[in-house]
Amino acid sequence: MKRVIVERLGGPSELKLVEEADPSCGPGEVLIAVKAAGCNFFDALIIAGRYQLRPEPPFAPGAEVAGEVLAVGEGVSRVAVGDRALAILPYGGFASHVVVPAASVWRVPEAMSCEHAAALPIVYQTSYFALQYRAALQPGESLVVHAAAGGVGLAAVQLGRALGATVYGTAGSDEKCALALEHGATEVWNYRDVDWAAEVKRATGGRGADVIYDPVGGDVFERSLKCIAFGGRLLVIGFASGHIPSVTANRILLKNIAVVGLHWGAYQQHDPSLIDRAMHELFALYERGAIVPLVSKTYPLADAAEALVALHSRDTVGKVLLAP
Repeated sequence: MKRVIVERLGGPSELKLVEEADPSCGPGEVLIAVKAAGCNFFDALIIAGRYQLRPEPPFAPGAEVAGEVLAVGEGVSRVAVGDRALAILPYGGFASHVVVPAASVWRVPEAMSCEHAAALPIVYQTSYFALQYRAALQPGESLVVHAAAGGVGLAAVQLGRALGATVYGTAGSDEKCALALEHGATEVWNYRDVDWAAEVKRATGGRGADVIYDPVGGDVFERSLKCIAFGGRLLVIGFASGHIPSVTANRILLKNIAVVGLHWGAYQQHDPSLIDRAMHELFALYERGAIVPLVSKTYPLADAAEALVALHSRDTVGKVLLAP
């Protein structure tokens, strides 16, 4: 098998492609031949030792894969040999073969490609949990999605529309704004050129947004407080800006707003059954065409470092994959 590993913590340049013996699976495990592996913003943080999860080198990053089931261990019934399946891992997905606990594996719907399957788990689970379970987004409400052309952002745009909301967005270029419009947003503003907080107020008739989805943090979080509706929910998804914001509690009180955090990965420990439920709900949305992952570029496994650099510099839209 081939694996991309980091032997010492640092930047993407520390990644190295190695050949190793093929793995085997034990009881309750599944062996998958990987056809596509998803890249995420946090992969670069993990290899730098700057993420909540801190495995000891050497290890392979990568938290989502899709491919063919080669073997199943004793007691496994969720998938069978020959099935196409997707899997979620804590790390280790940048490889040609992975062994995963059966509880973290799902049979891929017949209509779904392996590329779409690998692009689905993290970003769509994150956005679905945020909008459906944390913010309780309702049909007819207004939703603002920041970084609306990125991985989680584009998923949130599609899901917001599927859940019946009127979706607005912000993005860093006119091309990215156009992309978010293509995927279901009503209006999208280039945050480099436009006072988007004022535009949110205008678009909502002065009321402000019912729900704001913020994977950026920093000044974006601060300005979002200026255009959120009375009783609105501000979703804290991440801090792609590199700056963790703070808020004085009186601002929460005066407009009766809720600042709601989402650490999706924590549900794997605290409520994995909800992840399973969400996955099947996402499959159903995919099968009826309500969501379609956008894969902007696929890199060879050996070019994992290049893929992560592009992702971290925000030069990408939608999802970036590796193809072992």
